[in-house]
Amino acid sequence: MVLRFDWRGLLDRAIRQWRGSLQLRTVALTLVLSALAVTVVGGYIVTSVQANLFDQNQRQVVAEAGRAAVAAQKVFTTAEESGGTDDLEQVKSDATKAVQNITSTTPLIGILRAPGQTGQAPLIDSVSEGFSPQTMVSSDLRATVDASEQDVASWQSIAIPNDTAVDPGIIVGTLLHLPQGEQYELYIVYNLRPVQDTLDFVQGSLLLAGVALVLLIGAVAYLVVRLVVGPVRVAAEASEKLAAGELESRLPEDGDDELSTLARSFNRMADSLQSQIGQLADLSRVQQRFVSDVSHELRTPLTTIRMAGEMLYDQRKGFPAATARTAELLHTQTQRFESLLADLLEMSRYDAGAVQLELEPTNLVRLAEDAIETVEPLSREKHTEIRLIAPGGYFEADVDARRVRRVLVNLLGNAIDHGDAKPIDVYVDSDEDAVAIAVRDHGIGMVDAEMQHVFDRFWRADPSRQRSTGGTGLGLAISLEDATVHGGALEVWSEPSQGSCFRLTLPRRRGDELTGSPLGLPPEENP
Repeated sequence: MVLRFDWRGLLDRAIRQWRGSLQLRTVALTLVLSALAVTVVGGYIVTSVQANLFDQNQRQVVAEAGRAAVAAQKVFTTAEESGGTDDLEQVKSDATKAVQNITSTTPLIGILRAPGQTGQAPLIDSVSEGFSPQTMVSSDLRATVDASEQDVASWQSIAIPNDTAVDPGIIVGTLLHLPQGEQYELYIVYNLRPVQDTLDFVQGSLLLAGVALVLLIGAVAYLVVRLVVGPVRVAAEASEKLAAGELESRLPEDGDDELSTLARSFNRMADSLQSQIGQLADLSRVQQRFVSDVSHELRTPLTTIRMAGEMLYDQRKGFPAATARTAELLHTQTQRFESLLADLLEMSRYDAGAVQLELEPTNLVRLAEDAIETVEPLSREKHTEIRLIAPGGYFEADVDARRVRRVLVNLLGNAIDHGDAKPIDVYVDSDEDAVAIAVRDHGIGMVDAEMQHVFDRFWRADPSRQRSTGGTGLGLAISLEDATVHGGALEVWSEPSQGSCFRLTLPRRRGDELTGSPLGLPPEENP
């Protein structure tokens, strides 16, 4: 079995955490900028200390090497003047001791014959233990020493190998003049390990101090941000509660600082919103009660008027032409008034939240056929063909059949009124999660500005256009409420001179979340 680490998921969680936490971003940026500043300052300090230590020790060892070279040269000169040059090896040994007496440390010393001389060497090259002319004395340094004047020191940085590591060092070379005109080179090697140890200690101290400083700054930033972000987070939670309808949510008011002023301002705003929303709620209840009461109170006189109108309508053939026409108009408008009252009562129930669904497994194809059959007289009158397109599949869904049929009848009536006698297509399709019905006409269509108001109450796209269904102006508003109460959606597509398409999408099971629709908007037409 191979275990794989989910790097992508970890990265996504980190990005969400970064975007969702102001405190994290502030502390992280503070740490990064502090670390950058400490690194720059620490680097500058280390570089300055390193340069100063090296320069100071370089000047010191060069000056010391110069004094040592003068002492060695003096030994050779004194031996020549006193006539004691018969034993030059002893003189060389005395000169080496003179150099060791001058130097403050125990350097490596080498006395080498200068290149380019002929004849037998009066002295054998002498080097201290650990001094390696091949590795420590470069050809460039020898050339510089040979070309220099007496008592002029030349130096070079070198690496001194030891048992465990390589130490930094400086080699200083000067030219010595022996009796008989021979020239030798004096090389003194100084080990700078103590200087390097000092520099390492300074670097380590600065590193620890820098890390401690960055952590301290981060802790201070965390505490400061927490003091600021904490109340902001509480305010955000209170705002979310207000948005969710918990109008009693308030912020604690402690102190007199800016955050306390913000809390008091927020609480005053919440009090004002609660008061205004309460007034609007009371006004809405009064309005709903008024519409409901008026609708109920009008039913009794309307029933009487309808009965009288139907009696006059049935006897209209015995009336004069004008009276018969009046009886027909009275009968038609009474029916429309009755439909308007029914729609107003339905809207008042939706506004009051008193709608109860009667769910049952329903075949949407059968429901569409019933709706088409209901509007068939109107479609024949308008010479409009209605075509049902149902490819087959999962058509049953838990819906309130009466309300869905009302939606379809309303959509079909609107399509007939605005379809200009062109065919109307009714699409029914479904998938495992949702069912959809689309009513597509090929009539006058609508512009975008009209589509934005198509579900408004009592709104008409063209008030002057004659309708055949005698609508109340509440049909699409009620249809939208019917779709919403099912947990579904009623959507519209329209183009001028291309027609319109209304698509009703409902979840197959009550309580399921709607994630898509089995039908496009508008659906693809068969060729």
